Amino acid sequence: MNVQYLKVAGMHCKSCEMLIKDELSEIENVKTVDPDHKTGTVRIGHEGSLDIGKVSAAITELGFKIIG
Repeated sequence: MNVQYLKVAGMHCKSCEMLIKDELSEIENVKTVDPDHKTGTVRIGHEGSLDIGKVSAAITELGFKIIG
């Protein structure tokens, strides 16, 4: 499995984590999603290629921002 780490601004609580986890889990090839509001990171485990455009769009639509 491949792993992608993203730095995400705007996560403040467990509810934020669940929103991101639920949304990103629907993206093709995504196997695991582990957001952490305390560190502002999201760990995405995926098989094959990861469409970062879809990931970015999903995070943005939820009101968060990828910062790295």
